[in-house]
Amino acid sequence: MRFFNTDGPVVAEKHYCIPPLERVDIDKILQLVEWEKYFVLHAPRQTGKTSMLKALAERLSADGRYRCLYINIEPAEAVGDDLASAIEIVLAEMVQRAVAMLDDDTVQSLTSEVLAHEPAGLALNIMLTCWARADTKPLVLLVDEIDALVGDALISVLRQLRSGFDMRPTGFPQSVILCGVRDVRNYRSYSAKDQNYTDGGSAFNVKS
Repeated sequence: MRFFNTDGPVVAEKHYCIPPLERVDIDKILQLVEWEKYFVLHAPRQTGKTSMLKALAERLSADGRYRCLYINIEPAEAVGDDLASAIEIVLAEMVQRAVAMLDDDTVQSLTSEVLAHEPAGLALNIMLTCWARADTKPLVLLVDEIDALVGDALISVLRQLRSGFDMRPTGFPQSVILCGVRDVRNYRSYSAKDQNYTDGGSAFNVKS
């Protein structure tokens, strides 16, 4: 017997729910992905964002045209604006999900190599570049809880994604979807390195 669920992502076989992809303009989202756009999905908490993202990942993977990876970077919130620690957590989440969702251990070997030889401010960018080039299928990255990152960690992740934008789709993810409570344009973080505030829009101005 199914039941109502408000504790986390819904599972249609277990929970009463409106199918997640019927609650959004799925045709527009699929078009943005096909057009190689980077964009943001934002809504208040407990409104089904994660359920929708996971359903979208399944839809894109089932299509057979893309490698689609969903990651949740909420654990990085615990390290604040410690850039090195935040990047390690983000990459570890990618390793775990790539193995579990795609049966792909390429990210694991790439991450070990990148973390050993590259600074945190380039590690995510280099890893995504290498992974995108490792397969002919375009890569689509769905990042949940992006606003769990703060300060230099948030600024660096946004800038690393922006810096690879011109290499898509063969040398960087074809599409990146950032999901959180707020639009990235409203993110405002204090950079200890730069000694000033930076808004998310300027750090990720490739957003459609």
